[in-house]
Amino acid sequence: MTDRIILERVRLEIKDQIAYVTLVRASKLNALDIAMFEAIAKVAKELKKNKSIRAVILSGDGDAFCSGLDIKSVLKSPVAALKLLVKPGTKASNLAQDVSYLWRDAPVPVIAVTHGKCWGGGFQIALGADFRYSTPDCEFSIMEARWGLIPDMGGTLTLRELAPIDIVKELAMTGRVFNAEEAKSYNLITHIYDDPMTKAVEFAEEIKQRSPDAVASNKLLFNKTWLSTIKQALNWETKLQRKLIGRYNQRAAVSQGTKGAKPLPFKNRS
Repeated sequence: MTDRIILERVRLEIKDQIAYVTLVRASKLNALDIAMFEAIAKVAKELKKNKSIRAVILSGDGDAFCSGLDIKSVLKSPVAALKLLVKPGTKASNLAQDVSYLWRDAPVPVIAVTHGKCWGGGFQIALGADFRYSTPDCEFSIMEARWGLIPDMGGTLTLRELAPIDIVKELAMTGRVFNAEEAKSYNLITHIYDDPMTKAVEFAEEIKQRSPDAVASNKLLFNKTWLSTIKQALNWETKLQRKLIGRYNQRAAVSQGTKGAKPLPFKNRS
């Protein structure tokens, strides 16, 4: 079964419990204008509420994943630009950060499939994903320095977990463009493939063979504990395991892995 939703800047297609989210501003190399920011955030929020999906694959239409901020478009209206930075109420993130952070916060694996240009804000969106599958010829850049800015879309949350601080400072201060091999050497991307979309789908299908509750808990566990204290990490292990043991999907996983047992199908995420 396929569900398809097309917004002004984003296409969402859900097929066989996999959500395909595609940036669709190909004529501008999927550069980020206000409408793109709003569409990405809207789709991410909707998918978080959908308990039936098992993975998200995030990609860009045309010749690029995302070439970063459409600086001319955004700065046409100072009020619109300010909208990106305002944090409503006690909310931790603003709209600019949401387009990256919301993927990190999603309770399913998010795979960014990058090609062409993955620059600036586009790179930070990809960094918000759990995995980054890239073509060999993809170009990356923390490009904000070229506009006299800093990377402020939540990319720092992932950068600090992946690469040494001196490398990140160098890339951020210069804004230079680097290739997929260099990105891989810094652990900024997960894999390089000639056909990363096919590999992403294969990985999503593999994930579907596991309990959706266990997958969600694994993501939450490592996001919460990777840079935490020992005590915090051990507490999170205990807290999440208690929520899994004995529940239907945990018993289904056991039945599927036990020879001679009647395999139970997984239900939607709790």
